[in-house]
Amino acid sequence: MFLKRDIFKAISFRNPVTLPLSYWILVCLRFLFTILPQQGYIHPDEFFQNVEVIAVARTWEFHPKFPIRNIFVPKIILGPPLYVIHFANPFTKLYLNIDLKTPYYLLVIPRVFICLLSLINDYCLYKICVLYGQNFRTRLTVFASSYVVLVYCCRSFSNAFEMVFFSVLLLLVAECMMKSDKLIYHEEFLKDKYQKATTALEKVKLFKLQTHLPLHSLNHVMVISATVVIGIFNRPTFVGFAFPPVFFWLQRGLGSKVIGFMDFHYRIIMFILCGIPPALSLIAIDSSYYGYLTMVEVQSLKVSWDNWVVTPLNFVRYNLDRGNLSQHGLHPWWLHLAVNVPLLFILGKYSQLPKIQSITGLMMFSLVVPIAVLSLFPHQEARFIIPVLIPLVYLYGNRLHPNEADNPNMRKFKNILNFLWYTLNFLLTIFFGFVHQGGIYPFANSLHHEIKSTYGVQTHVITTHSYSIPSFLLQLESTSQMWRDRKTGHKYKLAPATFLHRYGSLPMADLFTKVDEELSNAEELLHKHKKQYRLYIASPCSLEEKIRAAAHKYKYFDLIEERSYYPHFCTEAFPKFPSNHDQLCKEDNLLRKNESLAIDLNMLQRISCFLKRFCLRIYRVKALEYK
Repeated sequence: MFLKRDIFKAISFRNPVTLPLSYWILVCLRFLFTILPQQGYIHPDEFFQNVEVIAVARTWEFHPKFPIRNIFVPKIILGPPLYVIHFANPFTKLYLNIDLKTPYYLLVIPRVFICLLSLINDYCLYKICVLYGQNFRTRLTVFASSYVVLVYCCRSFSNAFEMVFFSVLLLLVAECMMKSDKLIYHEEFLKDKYQKATTALEKVKLFKLQTHLPLHSLNHVMVISATVVIGIFNRPTFVGFAFPPVFFWLQRGLGSKVIGFMDFHYRIIMFILCGIPPALSLIAIDSSYYGYLTMVEVQSLKVSWDNWVVTPLNFVRYNLDRGNLSQHGLHPWWLHLAVNVPLLFILGKYSQLPKIQSITGLMMFSLVVPIAVLSLFPHQEARFIIPVLIPLVYLYGNRLHPNEADNPNMRKFKNILNFLWYTLNFLLTIFFGFVHQGGIYPFANSLHHEIKSTYGVQTHVITTHSYSIPSFLLQLESTSQMWRDRKTGHKYKLAPATFLHRYGSLPMADLFTKVDEELSNAEELLHKHKKQYRLYIASPCSLEEKIRAAAHKYKYFDLIEERSYYPHFCTEAFPKFPSNHDQLCKEDNLLRKNESLAIDLNMLQRISCFLKRFCLRIYRVKALEYK
């Protein structure tokens, strides 16, 4: 039997939601910038808090003696892309002649996976806007154009994972608030009607209607509890982000005729009870990973308090020690409010306090409370507060674009503000995505190919005034794995052949003392065991004069400039603007070779010379031969 066409006319099909083209372009840019790749190096935590730990070895935060980081979240997020690389690499090498274990793919594949996860933030913002009838098109475009999304959210920062958990939590609470508001309204309406009813039949009907209303008090309680627990184990600072949404979830409907403090306390108890299983599971995972809990102890039931490790508690203990924080840098309490918020978002506006049980109230408190909590800690960085971009864009993102109700002056002001927003975010995307410490990745890429092409040659790399080179990009041979000779059956381990030394902002005299020690050890191995070596110094170009002056004191080795990588911005060695008679500008070939030493640079030459100092220069240390 065939259906008649007229039947379809009676069915109301929902029109698909169309998102603006500008948003899709920005999403494509997000992935394009990731694939290029972004060679900017924002902070070592991008690698040494997750990828380096999973792929190479444990860093200091994951040391079994006093672990302060949970392993579950990095494993569950970055484990799959790293496993894909490991599993697919033999096939891509065989059939496509593509080696996935090279710096490019090792950097890009995990980032693409994280970039996909970042779309959860977009989806949550979209759903919240649709749920409360707000303009999602403008807000999504503003959100997707932020350099926080284009750069930070596509990196393996625990802050980026924290933002995903925060977005999910806001959406869950927003849905619960909307559902509770509707059901409380209906429940109060039916209750009033019931009290005013005069006949028994009418009261029975109204009572049945009340009993048919769905329960809403504990909506999403298990998912919300689990999200909060996992978020806290990922970063204990998530307590500050989770507090406003959880509080708004707990106090839904308080003050109405049908919700009282008993419901509030009941929600608290259920929230805590539902959070215990995931918390215990994560504690067990950490305890097993760090060697505190073994299967032998579990099977023999010899488990005590010493077998458990609670990484969030260790994290708090570590950060409460001001001496520990001083190693990472101390900042005034007002830094987040005065500097980091404008730096991250370049958007802000004062507003009247919203109603406590409204979605605006939820977003306002979710914006203010985390910044206030994180400001209590003396160590502050802009990336610590990137999750508040969601409530910030929801509250003020729509005000960047002019609307019909605006007068001409307001339209002009918003157009200027709109232009500034997109321009500044584009510039910050270029800076943090491609310029900041941008020489480290291309150097690691070159170093990887050099190590693979000269197997057996010891390579020593000394970096100064720059971030550490992630060793997982180099894919060094494992020195802990046991190997077996197929002919003799003899077991052995490989000796390390690549040594990475980072000395931070060590004074030049002390730095070259270290260089001298490394060179002496390498020369000793060369003469005793014929062990060939290479010794490199990686330094910002702005330090060339100091490096040359310090190296000149050592007469038995020479410093040879190998190559330079542009751009490389380093705050630890910000170059000085050259004077009219700066001789280094001549050495940089900015002047003709036949010019005299008495040089006089014009402004254009000085600017050009200044810009050329934003690079990473690689020097090779070569011992001189004496006859």
